Amino acid sequence: MSERRASDMNVIVGALVVDAVLVVVFAIVGRASHAEGLTLAGVWGTAWPFLAGLAAGWVAARAWRHPLSAWPTGVVIWAAVLAFGMLLRLLSGQGTALAFVVVAALTLALFLVGWRAGAWLVTRRRGTPRQRVTTPTGSGRATTTPPS
Repeated sequence: MSERRASDMNVIVGALVVDAVLVVVFAIVGRASHAEGLTLAGVWGTAWPFLAGLAAGWVAARAWRHPLSAWPTGVVIWAAVLAFGMLLRLLSGQGTALAFVVVAALTLALFLVGWRAGAWLVTRRRGTPRQRVTTPTGSGRATTTPPS
């Protein structure tokens, strides 16, 4: 595997891990704020609907193509996490009170879109070029083009 592909794969896996950790942090903070137990089973029970939404969001956004993009990648992932998470909570008999939906929407937006916007600001300030994808030209050479 080339250094470039390994680097791209590290960015993709890193972004997915950050998303998953933030969804679990969301579940932990929610449970702690309601004095619910912070057992592994309890955190899993709260987090799994949102983690399923995260998987759906990554597929819907094809996030592996632009994992650090706040728009549209981060926004699509956020919407999927929120929608699927709430639907799965409802179907599994967990609460979906309006106040919870509003707090979840704001918190997950801050987490899932916010870290990407922050990463963009940091890379922009450092003068780091946008993530680019290398594609073959058909002539035996590879050209670097901005992601589409």
